Amino acid sequence: MFLFGWQSWKGESGRTYRFKITLTKKGLPRNEEGGIYMFVRRRFVFFLEPLYVGKAVNTRQRLLGHEKWGRAYWYYGATERHFHGPILDEFERRRIEEDLIHALKPPMNDVEIPEPGKPHKHVERPRAAAPAQAA
Repeated sequence: MFLFGWQSWKGESGRTYRFKITLTKKGLPRNEEGGIYMFVRRRFVFFLEPLYVGKAVNTRQRLLGHEKWGRAYWYYGATERHFHGPILDEFERRRIEEDLIHALKPPMNDVEIPEPGKPHKHVERPRAAAPAQAA
């Protein structure tokens, strides 16, 4: 591992994914590339903590206007963004994102992704009352 450049992250499946480390927007992909991205906090130079894992069709555009970056930076202390791509297939992006979320358990990924082989919990939501009809 280099201090800045590339970082490998291992998914729950055991597969390793190589990410490019970006500190500024100059390091983001220049083209409309789809891929996986992460917000990461670096502590004491070598200790990396993944804070958020996401996927995007256009990673550059997504990262430049991401609604969670401010919270990641100010509240969680994110120091860098990592990018893995290009990945053209949406199914492949979803598979890699889920693999990494299950393994790394980033604190900002608050949406539960169902685990393979486990039944999905269905939460019954209350229905709105039907509108009263005029007589």
